[in-house]
Amino acid sequence: MPPMNATKLSLVFIGLAAIQNFFSPLRAQTPEWIWHDNKGRAPADNEVRFFRKAFMVDGALNKALLTAAGDDHVRIFLNGKQVLENDDWQKADAVDVTVEIKPGENVIAARGQNDASFAGFIAKLDLSLKGGNKGTVVTDTSWVSSDREAPGWEKPGFIAAGWTPSRSFGKLGAQPWGDVMAGAIVKGLGASKQATPAETLATLPGFKIELLRSAQLGEGSWVSLTVDNQGRLIVSPQGKEPMLRLKLKDGKIEQLEPLDSPVTGAMGLLYAFDSLYVNGRGPQGYHLYRLRDTDGNGHFGPPELVCKWNRGRGGDGEHGAHGIVLGQDKKLYIVCGNFVDVPDDLSPDSPHRHYADDIVLPRMEDGNGFGAGKKPPGGFVARLDPDGKNIELFAAGFRNTYDIDLSPDGELFGFDSDMEWDWGTPWYRPIRINHIVNGGDYGFREGTAKWPNWYPDSLPTTLDIGIGSPTGVKFGTGAKYPAKYQQAFYVMDWSYGRIIAIHLKSKGATYAGAFENFVAPKSLREAGPKATLNVTDLEFGKDGAMYFLTGGRGTQSGLYRVTYIGKEPTAIQMEAPAIRPAVKTRRQLEAFHGRQDSKAVEFAWPHLSDPDRWIRYAARIAIESQPVSQWKERALNETNPDGALTALLALARLGDKETQRDLLKALGRFPLDNLDEEQKLAKLRVIEVSFARQGRPADDLMKLAIEKLDRQYPAKTWPLNRELSQLLIYLEAPDMVAKTLDLLTTAQTQEEQLHYIISLRNLKSGWTMDQRRKYFSWFNRDRKSDRHPAETLKWFADVGRDYSDGASFPRFIGNIRKAATAALSDAERAELASIITGAPVTPKPPLVQRQFVKEWKMEDLLPDLDKVSRGRSFEKGKQAFNDAQCIACHRFGNEGGSVGPELGAASSKYTRRDILESIIEPSKVVSEQYQNTTLFLKDGEDVIGRIIDEDRGKVVVVTDPLKQTQREIQKSDVKERQASKLSPMPEGLVSILTKEEILDLLAYMESGGKANAAAFAGGK
Repeated sequence: MPPMNATKLSLVFIGLAAIQNFFSPLRAQTPEWIWHDNKGRAPADNEVRFFRKAFMVDGALNKALLTAAGDDHVRIFLNGKQVLENDDWQKADAVDVTVEIKPGENVIAARGQNDASFAGFIAKLDLSLKGGNKGTVVTDTSWVSSDREAPGWEKPGFIAAGWTPSRSFGKLGAQPWGDVMAGAIVKGLGASKQATPAETLATLPGFKIELLRSAQLGEGSWVSLTVDNQGRLIVSPQGKEPMLRLKLKDGKIEQLEPLDSPVTGAMGLLYAFDSLYVNGRGPQGYHLYRLRDTDGNGHFGPPELVCKWNRGRGGDGEHGAHGIVLGQDKKLYIVCGNFVDVPDDLSPDSPHRHYADDIVLPRMEDGNGFGAGKKPPGGFVARLDPDGKNIELFAAGFRNTYDIDLSPDGELFGFDSDMEWDWGTPWYRPIRINHIVNGGDYGFREGTAKWPNWYPDSLPTTLDIGIGSPTGVKFGTGAKYPAKYQQAFYVMDWSYGRIIAIHLKSKGATYAGAFENFVAPKSLREAGPKATLNVTDLEFGKDGAMYFLTGGRGTQSGLYRVTYIGKEPTAIQMEAPAIRPAVKTRRQLEAFHGRQDSKAVEFAWPHLSDPDRWIRYAARIAIESQPVSQWKERALNETNPDGALTALLALARLGDKETQRDLLKALGRFPLDNLDEEQKLAKLRVIEVSFARQGRPADDLMKLAIEKLDRQYPAKTWPLNRELSQLLIYLEAPDMVAKTLDLLTTAQTQEEQLHYIISLRNLKSGWTMDQRRKYFSWFNRDRKSDRHPAETLKWFADVGRDYSDGASFPRFIGNIRKAATAALSDAERAELASIITGAPVTPKPPLVQRQFVKEWKMEDLLPDLDKVSRGRSFEKGKQAFNDAQCIACHRFGNEGGSVGPELGAASSKYTRRDILESIIEPSKVVSEQYQNTTLFLKDGEDVIGRIIDEDRGKVVVVTDPLKQTQREIQKSDVKERQASKLSPMPEGLVSILTKEEILDLLAYMESGGKANAAAFAGGK
């Protein structure tokens, strides 16, 4: 192989001033196998050669990782000190060399020795600077080499006179070596860059899990995955690191290369139409881009902007624009989280329209302000042409579905997130499997306005899973698995490290399902630390194996492979299942969604009475897509109860104020006593939507409504009492306070009690002082006796943790009490003062004043992290959690504040090192859920805090989270706003603790508050 041209530059500058030049082109970051040029001769047996390269570090260094392999032996030196030795060309070694690199000029040098045949070595030095910039020094022809050892050759200041440019024999992955850096074992100061070992994971009988590669420094934290047309995996980190392309052979990584593209940070990838579609961060912001290799050289050309998100502001963030899938209609389906606004240029044929909160009592925003001010439709699925044209709103009402996929019969499914801060409230909705259909509304609304499953203007969950953080999903179509698992829908839970297999079965026009854990940590349900498995995305390769990623929020990433090695047949099923009659009917109705058609009303009308809720829903959307004048009278005169209630729901949504009297009169033909529970709930919902959209009815209608509804209250079931109480409180019906307080007394769970408490908060009339006392006394009750639904407790047990209220629960309680107090007269407020200000029975632990011990650094504690696993003190760890003020900001069990993340399951999400790093360096990774915003005012003042409310005219900011100090700022006074890079959590909180106390603190956090965890065995 002829020698390559050598660069004359021997210095690589890595810093703020030169970072752009350093990274262009990104292909230069791929290391190459190099050796001395030998003046064109082949390497001789047992020959020894010497290599060096100088580089500059301009800026504060955060981390440095060196990875290298030698054919047959290599010794690597940094600034004269040997730091790595490798004698196995088939597998590289890696070492943390942060302490060996200094600001300014540095020298990396190598001594290579060949035994026989091929000769060479390969190395990569990944540098991470404080502030987020990164750089890489790699072996290439810019290294100089010599066949003679000279004094000081490995040190700075050496004059390399007579040394010649090295010769390259190919990039990482080239033959005969392959990708020797895959799975390199990191040595040194507790700096493990190994993903969770496969041996610590459990799967089903007959399946096998392998760890193929651990992400190394500079490769980022992986969150998105797809397969291209050649069967190669494309992986995207969450940060600014380049995407990676991995070539596979026999289930192993044959080659890995970074992609030369300015688009990074993808949270959605799809290879289709000879293009890579990316929801990622590109030249014009975070939008949908298309990358194409137009000249066939294996590299993508400039990105094409396909679709802008958030009116051009961008759809980045964990609640932004996510997964992309290709539909059977050859259109793109893209799911976006609840922080992405619906595009302005929607097609007039969009099937999902006419959305609103549709509640009669005022919604209360999240207690911590997350999503405050956000209006419907919530998260959504957009459908668009491959070139980005004809964008339609396909379905909505999700919180934050990260990914979607098509079943073998062409039906769309997703895995929606919960709002974990709502735990313990009646508006909490668990993580759920949704069958996503044309025009569907799935009922997510912000704050307390979330819809229950029974609202007929929404579609219910297919299957509730419990608690967790949904990420990637994929059907097993094409897997070399037994038939049951080829047909399964695989969904990922980031928080608890689960890949869950969903087994769907037909149910009319939709599906029902059951689930089982397919992959999970063996320690999932054990007390104490868990094996961290932050699953983010998955695909099935051309070989029929599952490939999945771990990572996210800066955590360690890995690529895993799951194969079937059992004895059941694994022949791939090629034929799509036959379309069921109910599904066919539903699809025929969906063809009318969003467009006017003279045949729509006649075709759809009989289906408004169908016993299948999904068909009734599709029929209603079909008639709502036609002018109201075409079907109004028919709706008012329909005699079938199901048909009438469905048609009148459409009229409540689209009819004007003048329609309300006729609508309520038509409802009177269907007395509640003559309806089953589903129909009763449907009728109550029609009334609520009418009141929400068409306003309060005339006095005579209101009187009649009170009379008829009051007879039914209280009812025998919780759903009916929920709906009746809201309507009657809205109508200010007599005796509402007494009846509702009686229900409060007999309610079986905290969740039911809270519904009655929040519903009564704004009711000003109809109270006696004794009733006021009873109401406010609820806030001061002993909560140890509170109960929760059995299903809720099971969800927590499924992931090995005890129940706890959500992070927003205390703030909701405080805000409800505040609103109820505001509804009192001055005299009532004075008489009830002692009860209103009464403290909960369970007190917070006192804050202990401690003396300064040390300003702890990571390097002070990393060598002792193994000691956290044994001989620790539960009581001292708990005390440290209080003394370091962790309890003031973080929920832990049912105690603590709500400023920062809930920590009851920290060890399920983060490694021990991750947890320590978040304590010592809290601003290194800040989730958008806890991110402050800096408002730059026109008068020169900067205001920093968390936005908890916002409308067209003002922004409300919490500037002191512990004291809950709020400030209202007019938008007209704001010049600019920026997300703050600093964590609300200050540094140095553990500077009052000794090393042993910090280790006890880590053990306490890993235990989830369980004193029987193994770490405390034998402890004091």
